[in-house]
Amino acid sequence: MVQIGSTCAHRLCTVNGMNAPFEPLLNTMLKTHDIDPEETAEWREALLSLIGTQGSARARQILDELAIVARQQRTGWQPELNTPYMNTIAVDEQPVFPGDLATEERLVAIMRWNALAMVVRANQAYGELGGHIASYASVADLFETGFHHFFHARTEQHRGDLVFFQPHSAPGVYARAFLEGRLSEADLLHYRQEITASADGARGLSSYPHPWLMPDFWQFPTGSMGLGPISSIYHARFMRYLTHRQLQDCSARKVWGVFGDGEMDEPESMSALTLAAREKLDNLVWVVNCNLQRLDGPVRGNGRIIDELEKLFAGAGWNVIKLVWGSDWDGLLARDTTGALLRAFANTVDGQMQTFAAKDGRFNRDNFFGQNEELARLAQGMTDEQIDRLKRGGHDIVKIHAAYAAAAAHQGQPTVILAHTKKGFGMGSAGQGKMTTHSQKKFDEQDLIDYRNRFDLPLSDEQAKGLAFYKPADDSAEMRYLREHRANLGGSLPKRETLCDRLPVPALASYGQFALQADGKEMSTTMAFVRMLGNLLKDRQLGPRIVPIVADEARTFGMANLFKQVGIYSSVGQRYAPEDIGSVLSYREATDGQILEEGISEAGAIASWTAAATSYSVHGLAMLPFYIYYSMFGFQRVGDAIWAAADQRARGFFLGATSGRTTLGGEGLQHQDGSSHLVAATIPNCKAYDPAFSGELAVILDAGMREMVEQQADVFYYVTLMNENYAQPDLPAGVEADVLRGGYRFGAYGPGASDGANSKAPRVTLLGSGAILTEVIKAAHQLAAQGVGVEVLSITSWSELARDGMADATGTSSHLMQLLSSTHGPVIAATDYVRAVPESVRAFVPEGRRYSTLGTDGFGRSDTRAALRRFFAVDADSIAQAALQALAR
Repeated sequence: MVQIGSTCAHRLCTVNGMNAPFEPLLNTMLKTHDIDPEETAEWREALLSLIGTQGSARARQILDELAIVARQQRTGWQPELNTPYMNTIAVDEQPVFPGDLATEERLVAIMRWNALAMVVRANQAYGELGGHIASYASVADLFETGFHHFFHARTEQHRGDLVFFQPHSAPGVYARAFLEGRLSEADLLHYRQEITASADGARGLSSYPHPWLMPDFWQFPTGSMGLGPISSIYHARFMRYLTHRQLQDCSARKVWGVFGDGEMDEPESMSALTLAAREKLDNLVWVVNCNLQRLDGPVRGNGRIIDELEKLFAGAGWNVIKLVWGSDWDGLLARDTTGALLRAFANTVDGQMQTFAAKDGRFNRDNFFGQNEELARLAQGMTDEQIDRLKRGGHDIVKIHAAYAAAAAHQGQPTVILAHTKKGFGMGSAGQGKMTTHSQKKFDEQDLIDYRNRFDLPLSDEQAKGLAFYKPADDSAEMRYLREHRANLGGSLPKRETLCDRLPVPALASYGQFALQADGKEMSTTMAFVRMLGNLLKDRQLGPRIVPIVADEARTFGMANLFKQVGIYSSVGQRYAPEDIGSVLSYREATDGQILEEGISEAGAIASWTAAATSYSVHGLAMLPFYIYYSMFGFQRVGDAIWAAADQRARGFFLGATSGRTTLGGEGLQHQDGSSHLVAATIPNCKAYDPAFSGELAVILDAGMREMVEQQADVFYYVTLMNENYAQPDLPAGVEADVLRGGYRFGAYGPGASDGANSKAPRVTLLGSGAILTEVIKAAHQLAAQGVGVEVLSITSWSELARDGMADATGTSSHLMQLLSSTHGPVIAATDYVRAVPESVRAFVPEGRRYSTLGTDGFGRSDTRAALRRFFAVDADSIAQAALQALAR
């Protein structure tokens, strides 16, 4: 045992750089009554002696060993995951600040002002536009430290960092772009006025980061809370995937994400933390802006969000850096020999901390430092103004730089920086720390003068009251500094680029001839897709760029044969012999594996798909992801993530397998999809198809690949697949274009099949898609046997038909109108989806033709396919009956 010396009780240790007796700190953290203080002191002194003589590494080794013994003896103890409410990085561990602090502070003050002016001016002119000031006021220093020192843009030598910006702080990013000359004053005057701007010869600025609206500017859409965090994790993992597969070396690049503390409530924010730790994504750094306040009030009024997040991230395996107090607190903490400040911090909840933020120096002297004599003595000699200007860590550029540098250098873990800030920092009585600050958009004249004074801006009273934008002279020290630092990091950010190689797509016959000429073979469209995918993966040029993605359902969809063909990606390879190693379909993981098997996480799989689907822009490397999943767990479950991918101009395929409400018989209500095509139709750059036959599917896949990787169009495809085996006919010659437009004439049955309009027999036209087209064909045969002439149209896409019709001003030359113009009688449309899907084309049915729709409205059931189709009245008998009723009217 370490010898306990008589002077150990007085040994000083470094606590975050403050030379202070360790005992008061430990007493502060002690939560139970000490039954033997003398023995406790001896143990404490022994530990301090060990640290002093053999160093921290040895102390950690001993503590780890003791923890093992404690667990083995079932003591019920484990170390606390929380550390004192202080900075993780000690003063003596801070690197020398490499910049000009005064210049950086002037620049961030200018950006704060221009961001404020932009929002307030927009709302003075149009009170309905909205916008946010307080979020950027809290995050400005965090952004700017990254811009000046860490965020790399893309160059030939460095492929660029990925930066996810806190969305409510977008005005600050525009303010920087204004100083850089990327945006004009006219552009700033059209914040949230994207339609008006074009008429005025300016560029409208979107409310939040939206690549669709500003395709050369924003890279990642983060406006929907929680989607930025999960997306950043999967982008970081995808960069490892590219590196391990030797497609692109991403080893020098980082993913930076600046998110809000309130945003951490979203389940997507938290859902992939363990994946990031398990994959050792040390290319990932999160900065959580802990301004302690969300829209309505405190994030954790009765607790401390920084403490809560520290436990959460540390428990998940992340490296946690707490950035709590600014440099002005260093002297106070050094003088705090009794631990009074630490005790005060430990006993102050966030709700009270916000009150301190909203009040002035006198209030804080009386109510924080006035809690006891020890605290009061620490504040002696400080003026009220000095107390008011005590910074939280997230507003201290030197402290921020130290935290960022430590995060960038850390290896083996993702890092989160918990940065303590004030919401509305510098807004004074107009909004700093107030409950209403998130929605603050107006300032009176005195508030503007006070803001100007707070940040020492070179504006006259009239300029301040008039909300004049400020831009230093081009040859000023500030502008030179701004340009030089960004030049050293590769140029301006954010910046979205689209230049990438065009991938050649192999001839359709080379991978899909079996589907085009199926010759009546029975198979499901799911199996047809898997076979085509397997063939495509063998293509020398396109194959390596394909990214198959599944959410723990590969075997369900018959994809197990791909395990051996291309392998499942694993950053560590395969450290075990799988149970089925002797099987042809054995499970195979590899560092160069191509399949992304995401486990039971549709949100994770969509995030992974988005990373691959935007690789052409993010990495300048075209990839083609195919994500196959239960269709019910796509748009219905993670539709918001798909919408964000659309905003990001993703290119790839979603394959909604086991689609429809009756094709997946026994699984029941929550597995049966009756509405995904309804949702898909609402996304402008999503092309949704519901093919019934493998030949139709082959044509759609071929066209989609050519559109996305050869023509490089910003679209993505949603294609539904069935697991039902039935006879697959040959694709009729010459119908390829019609398949893509949404439908084609499949066949004619019964009287009039050959002489058309000359037939005197009753005529009817049947429309069907997906799984129900086979029922439509059966109904056609039934009707033909009863003397009814029937024409059948295979509808491959209701949404494409609807869009085509809406694009035609008159509707008379729409594709559906043209198809129906050569048919006769009432029109009956049947699908495996809710009736609203076929109802979407009603306006394009020729005038005078009765139009009836059949669908699967309501909740699903568990039963056989035949029973389900009878129940929903979409089976052949029901379709035939609907046709006869329409004829009888």
